[in-house]
Amino acid sequence: MVRLLIQVPEPIKAQLDTLRQGGTTASGFIRHLLEEHFKHAPVTGQKGR
Repeated sequence: MVRLLIQVPEPIKAQLDTLRQGGTTASGFIRHLLEEHFKHAPVTGQKGR
């Protein structure tokens, strides 16, 4: 895996901290959201060169 550093507003960080108290890590939660998004997103070709 690779690392990805993101910045989030304080209210979102507080919600992520609440999830952590329930046993879900911020990384795990964000990874799940990204996997779900890309599973349902249409596949398009790359633009550019």
